[in-house]
Amino acid sequence: MFLGLTAELLARIQFAFTVSFHFIFPAFSIGLASFLAVLNALWLWKRDPAYLRLFDYWKTIFAVVFGMGVVSGIVMSYQFGTNWATFSDKAGPVIGPLMGYEVLTAFFLEAGFLGIALFGRKRVGDGLHMFSVAMVAVGTLISATWILAANSWMHTPAGYEIAANGQFVPTDWLAVIFNPSFPYRLVHTVLAAFLTTAFAVGAVGAYHLLRDRENRQARIMFSMAMWMAAIVTPMQIVAGDMHGLNTLEYQPAKVAAMEGHYETQKGAPLILFGIPDDEAETTHYAVGIPYLGSLILTHKLDGEIKGLKAFPKDERPPALIPFITFRIMVGLGLLMLVVGLWSLWARWRKTLYTSTWLQRAAVAMGPSGFVAVLAGWFTTEVGRQPYTVYGVLRTSESLSNVDAQAVGASLIAFIIVYFIVFGAGTFYIFRLMMKAPHGDDGELAQSPTRTAGITPAQQLEAAGGGHGH
Repeated sequence: MFLGLTAELLARIQFAFTVSFHFIFPAFSIGLASFLAVLNALWLWKRDPAYLRLFDYWKTIFAVVFGMGVVSGIVMSYQFGTNWATFSDKAGPVIGPLMGYEVLTAFFLEAGFLGIALFGRKRVGDGLHMFSVAMVAVGTLISATWILAANSWMHTPAGYEIAANGQFVPTDWLAVIFNPSFPYRLVHTVLAAFLTTAFAVGAVGAYHLLRDRENRQARIMFSMAMWMAAIVTPMQIVAGDMHGLNTLEYQPAKVAAMEGHYETQKGAPLILFGIPDDEAETTHYAVGIPYLGSLILTHKLDGEIKGLKAFPKDERPPALIPFITFRIMVGLGLLMLVVGLWSLWARWRKTLYTSTWLQRAAVAMGPSGFVAVLAGWFTTEVGRQPYTVYGVLRTSESLSNVDAQAVGASLIAFIIVYFIVFGAGTFYIFRLMMKAPHGDDGELAQSPTRTAGITPAQQLEAAGGGHGH
């Protein structure tokens, strides 16, 4: 024991701590890479220097975010060998190749083109530079695909058999990769990454608009972010509903914990607030809407929802954390929808750039995507307990032969180092965001436009610096 905690609980806390720091960076870089590709394409199409300035503004932030994501991801793999060696041994034949494919296809693609995307515009020409930016964006999506395939397999394992030595041996790689929860979790996660980026970009744009209504770069990024919020949030709500139905089919105990239901019932209410108590097997102070829980989960008013009492006690996830984090995620999603619809209303009234309260709301919602993805991650991972591979490999059976003191000491070291290193990195990102995206039109003349047949005089005129004769 270490401070009254077992080695298993400490190892879980350590992994949760490191994965939480790691997850926010890929969630941002996935959306930001695609945003950069769109900005670069708009610059090449319109030759409007505002898009070039925005690309240069956000590429610096992307580089820092990408670097911190890589560093935090490397640290996570250390724990598979130290704290979760039994899991690595048994699930390695499945998880190992999937993680290897992610490195070979996605990370190499990102690393190979990242330098050109960030620094190669004046050296390789517009065509190859655009291709490089696009490849970085594609690489982030491929990376998400392989990581989600591996994680989804742990939730809904398929395409394997258990060998005599206890290892999970793949028998059908297509079934392993395209396991039952993978398509839903991939769509849900990628859309979450896009929304995370949209609200972060929107907050920066709104912040600078509040300081300078005429800042054209701030107007562009705010407008693009609000379009994403208005379009993607409803898609995410639909995707989340489909993901929930899939979870109800394959992990009903998780859904029961998320909903705070201990009793199996037809016409189950949607519990809005309450305090689940696993010992008393009840949700205290429950405030709910009758029948709405069944309607959402089964699409029937009298649909039956299994409660946690329908499962053996040693197969139930703890209810309190999934119950709370699920409501945080859903609540933030609804707020995102409100902001998206509000922006459409303001756009229709032609007050998008002058609505002070909308912009203040956008600034306040800046961290919402990061909080939502972490809340969703805690919901799905805690809801998988007491298993690492759902239904077949328990968390208690996955632990290395380590004592609590060793895990506790390394956890403290992680906390200290992470807050110093990533605290400094996050502070630097905020400093970059606080700087207004300004520039002069001379940037346009420095870009490799000769291949497009544009003369310096035409460049100056396109930048708004030409005068009529």
